[in-house]
Amino acid sequence: MDAMDRQILQILQDEFPLIPAPFQAVAGRLGLGEAEVLDRVRKLKEAGVIRRIGATFNSRALGFVSTLCAARVPAERLASFTAVVNASPFVTHNYRRDHEYNVWFTVIAPSAAARENFLREVKEQTGVTDILDLPAVRTFKIDARFAM
Repeated sequence: MDAMDRQILQILQDEFPLIPAPFQAVAGRLGLGEAEVLDRVRKLKEAGVIRRIGATFNSRALGFVSTLCAARVPAERLASFTAVVNASPFVTHNYRRDHEYNVWFTVIAPSAAARENFLREVKEQTGVTDILDLPAVRTFKIDARFAM
């Protein structure tokens, strides 16, 4: 990742242009061609630097329900368990922890029933049944931005 990649990342996270050709606008600001910006963004995504580009909505205000889950997953099932969890559009992210509950993930679903069905299906598909469902009691929002 070079200085130009960092400039692109800064623009994408701070002021993504909401216009028909956003990458063309980013390119214009940086004195590059649109194709080069798109190529750099693609490479950053392939390298895992960029996970996704998209809007963040207040899911609760839209009627969705969310929860944090903690699962106790045997080492030999980690790959298969996370593959099932990651395949769901309800899961925003997951991470491993050095703890008896070693896989944590967040779920945002259109209803409590959908959330419960998803968790039941994960248990059935993976054989991992020790999953804590920890819905938020209070919501704290932070604006996570990273200086490039």
